[in-house]
Amino acid sequence: MVGELRKAVIFDLDGTLSDSIQSIKYSADKTMEAFGYGPFSVEQYKYFVGDGAANLIRRTLIAGGDTKLEHFEEAFTLYREIFRENCMFRVRPYEGIRELLATLKAQDVLIGVLSNKPHEETVNVIETLFGKGCFNVIQGQKENVAIKPSPEGAFQILEQFGLDASDVVYLGDTATDMKTGKNAGFFTVGALWGFRERKELEESGADAIISHPLELLRFT
Repeated sequence: MVGELRKAVIFDLDGTLSDSIQSIKYSADKTMEAFGYGPFSVEQYKYFVGDGAANLIRRTLIAGGDTKLEHFEEAFTLYREIFRENCMFRVRPYEGIRELLATLKAQDVLIGVLSNKPHEETVNVIETLFGKGCFNVIQGQKENVAIKPSPEGAFQILEQFGLDASDVVYLGDTATDMKTGKNAGFFTVGALWGFRERKELEESGADAIISHPLELLRFT
């Protein structure tokens, strides 16, 4: 409900805070090149991403023709090595994100990141783009924590915040994000500047959809 004050915002990373598709494409294309596959288009990668690095590699291998995923283990290991060195390749924050974060912090709203990107690279990207200490909590994909749309990671952030689910706005750009937010009981907002279309966000249960980051302030 517009006008209801909330105490925290949890953000997705890729396609929400940062335009990172070129870093993912570069690293995955280099990986696929080793097996004679690709390159793939930016538009294809917008649908390959969103469900963690392992699923990204499964989808690129299948698109290349390895439908039985015979090269998965080797390709996944290679991708992690390449991406670790190139996770900031042409990555930039979306227009309006810095202003949004500054405003939220000025309003004493807690801010966190929940990403299916590997944790080490999630921290690297966030701290490079926004500086250390900007976010109250940063959480990428970790072993023994189920990836989104499981709410497990979201609940861990909620516990660190010391808040109830009703206190939180969750912002993301994919069906996975909308399902994550709904599974956690958050007010869930879809970002149209990211990797997916309005239809996907609507069909995935978004409570609201916005076209510019500063519109999020209506819900905090």
